[in-house]
Amino acid sequence: MNVDVSTAPHSPARPGARGLVQAATAMFLVGTLAAVAGAIRDYPLYGGQALRHLLAAAALLTVARIAGLRFVRLTAREAALLATLSLTGLVIFNVCVIEATRHGGPALVGTVLGTVPLALALLGGHPSPRLLGAAALVAGGATVAAGLGSGDLAGLLWSLGALGCELCFSMLAIPLLPKLGAVRVSAYSVTLAVPMLLVAGLLADGTAMFRVPTVPEAAGLGYQALIVTTVAFFLWYDALPRLGPGRAGLFAGLIPVGAIVTGAVLGLGTPSVPDLLGAALVVTGIVVGLSSSGSPAAWVRRPAGAGRAAAEGSRPAGAG
Repeated sequence: MNVDVSTAPHSPARPGARGLVQAATAMFLVGTLAAVAGAIRDYPLYGGQALRHLLAAAALLTVARIAGLRFVRLTAREAALLATLSLTGLVIFNVCVIEATRHGGPALVGTVLGTVPLALALLGGHPSPRLLGAAALVAGGATVAAGLGSGDLAGLLWSLGALGCELCFSMLAIPLLPKLGAVRVSAYSVTLAVPMLLVAGLLADGTAMFRVPTVPEAAGLGYQALIVTTVAFFLWYDALPRLGPGRAGLFAGLIPVGAIVTGAVLGLGTPSVPDLLGAALVVTGIVVGLSSSGSPAAWVRRPAGAGRAAAEGSRPAGAG
């Protein structure tokens, strides 16, 4: 017997403050990556990402152990979903973003990723016209904030690849979250990404994929691992079943906002008028979308008997 998760206390129809704050914080932290990208741009790509995910995996597995979360045996289907999530949402996504930036610059990637809210609203089931309008507003604001930029066909194709991988990052996790919970989905997917990145690095760079990082590079990789990967992944996966993909996806519009704010705080640049206008549109779209009364589709179902596992899996160490 299946139980529709929309009947649970944290139904997407009634988003709680915890889910809202978690989704907003997660996407804002992802946006701060722009501020540390310069510190690691000269470090070997695959080696750096392998180190980042290895450190994040160690942190997440430690959290799972402290929280008393035992290893959960997966079915063949669940293992395939998890592996695909790791490959697309983590490994290929990073490759697509970096290649798109080389061809068209970060503005082109930001513009395409600005459509994530609209895409998730469409994929979320039965979005109301109000939610669709809010998603379009958020996507437009993210596009304005990121800037239309320029690039060639290759840059656009790499950006579209990043968009697809970003959607996989959320949609493939949905059937896994009721059984595994946010901590284990984060820990398992990040752990699986490490050998994938190592193989890719050895094929692309050989033994040159690793070298001793400089102090700024070590700080940048550490920030990516502990803050963006460990903290943001958990917050996002814990918020997703609370809000549903349509409403949660609205917060992806905060990615360029996080980049703008972080850049200003670190003295990397003063926000322009389009930056501020885009941020205002994003916030407006999120407010409109969260007030939507559209019915949450049965975007995820909880298997019978999985309630306890989900509750335990979504409880971080020290949480009440």
